[in-house]
Amino acid sequence: MQISVVIPLFNEEESIPELASWIDRVMREHSFTYEVIWVDDGSRDQSWRVIESLTATGPNHKAIQFRRNQGKSAALNEGFKCASGRVIITMDADLQDSPDEIPALYQMITVQQFDMVSGWKRKRHDPISKTIPSKFFNYVTRVISGIKLHDFNCGLKAYSSQVVKAIELQGEMHRYVPVIAKWAGFSKIGEKVVEHRERKFGYSKFGLERFINGFLDLLSITFITRFGKRPMHLFGTLGILSFFIGFAILVYLSTLKLFYDVVKITDRPMFFLGIIALIIGTQLFLTGFLAELISRIQTEKSSLIIQKKIHLD
Repeated sequence: MQISVVIPLFNEEESIPELASWIDRVMREHSFTYEVIWVDDGSRDQSWRVIESLTATGPNHKAIQFRRNQGKSAALNEGFKCASGRVIITMDADLQDSPDEIPALYQMITVQQFDMVSGWKRKRHDPISKTIPSKFFNYVTRVISGIKLHDFNCGLKAYSSQVVKAIELQGEMHRYVPVIAKWAGFSKIGEKVVEHRERKFGYSKFGLERFINGFLDLLSITFITRFGKRPMHLFGTLGILSFFIGFAILVYLSTLKLFYDVVKITDRPMFFLGIIALIIGTQLFLTGFLAELISRIQTEKSSLIIQKKIHLD
């Protein structure tokens, strides 16, 4: 199969029929072999009934239903597990992403050999309350990740099948799939300017809290990808630095007391700062040591499981 289209959705009953018809038309025009995987993320409207009617029309449309809303990352993750196409395309179900972009995205993966391609909604039909924060977070993500993309959160993306089978999405980390892919070893990440259409039905399901959650998720994924296998490098470095600062402060105060007969050094704020720095440094170092032990134990367990599977095979 050439293409799997994964579409997470939540309360999008009005747009589903039009989007399905549009995708089918594009696929037929380009003679693609394809499947469309609809992932209903606990919709409370008639979305599931509409999807069921699509699956009854033929084998190209498949469906997954969550009993409750679990978020876009979970929906994409389940869709990726079920996808069997050579190229996986993701898009939102609100008709703001155009299926007409699919052939070009497919070519970028298969011909130009990109691992993944992210859409860039250069001209957006969104209120300023979404566009300004989005530009800020895209800038921060570029700086932290080193990936030169303009729009990390665009729902329209294309992946080689190797990428989606190698990564796992949790929490709300769908915003940072390019970052996850890069740290999984897929470094050829491209970008394509795509059409962004005005919302035709309903309203956005994401509130202002997505910006706070998004920033926290970025910090989490940056830490996990860079230090998940070597936590001592982070905590140990910070711990040694803090301990050295505290030790230097206390040595300085002790020198004043012993050689210059300065009285009541314990009344100085610097004395308490030195003590706190020593304590924090010790705690950070111990945290890194314990995290390193846990990481090594998990690695050994994974190695044993692999050895058992190989032996059984």
